Amino acid sequence: MATEKIVFARSKVLTDNYLSYCPGCTHGVAHRLIAEVIDELGITERTVGVCPVGCSVLAYEYFDIDVQQAAHGRAPAVATGIRRVLPADRYVFTYQGDGDLASIGTAEIIHAANRNEKMTVVFINNAIYGMTGGQMAPTTLPGMRTTTSPYGRDTALCGHPIRMAEMLNTLVDPVFIARGSLSSAKHILRAKKLIKQAFELQHDGFTFVELLSTCPTGWGQTPSNSLKWLERNMIPFFPLEVLREPGKLPPAAKAYAPDLKVADDTKKGN
Repeated sequence: MATEKIVFARSKVLTDNYLSYCPGCTHGVAHRLIAEVIDELGITERTVGVCPVGCSVLAYEYFDIDVQQAAHGRAPAVATGIRRVLPADRYVFTYQGDGDLASIGTAEIIHAANRNEKMTVVFINNAIYGMTGGQMAPTTLPGMRTTTSPYGRDTALCGHPIRMAEMLNTLVDPVFIARGSLSSAKHILRAKKLIKQAFELQHDGFTFVELLSTCPTGWGQTPSNSLKWLERNMIPFFPLEVLREPGKLPPAAKAYAPDLKVADDTKKGN
């Protein structure tokens, strides 16, 4: 009699609670990847998540770990406090959307990255405000229609979308910065590797993984068309790549040591 072999099982880090996300939304995929990484690294009892306001506001219902709620955009600030009071072997991550991290939370994410806080940030970019009605976000594409840009995003009026990964890559100290996608099986497998690498490098400093995600409801698309739309429109503007990792550091990562001891010219001739 043939023996059955389990090739896939639900991560124990995920609870049995029903996900509140819209059909076709890839938030659930991102949750599963994070849970699998925590499970595989064996750090369930040593991990704390921080989730602010947004579609992920109920994430504490889905992860069977300690999860702290934060005010809108303030997850990196809350995570900083948690990281600094916990023992060094703990893991801290934030889970944030683009309306949260790239808008009201811009200051928090930039300064946490600049301080090289030892945390992992998972950034869900679906180019729109999902929870509050589909408004234009800092990542909304040029010409893209939302409830607050019914004629399409006017870049002359609102500027171009912000590439957060590239912006953070101008800072000196972050350890790992990468962008993946949740639009296909191939991309999902790669996204999991990026999340795992970010967690593994977290104790060396700040790690950041941006994941391109869908919002069928906000986009007014079917789930299947949303995946195609993402690949056709988002990936060309938000390219999938590892921008920074050990051994791959941009010029901006070179520490600057200024010469602060300038001779006092006023004493000449005395």
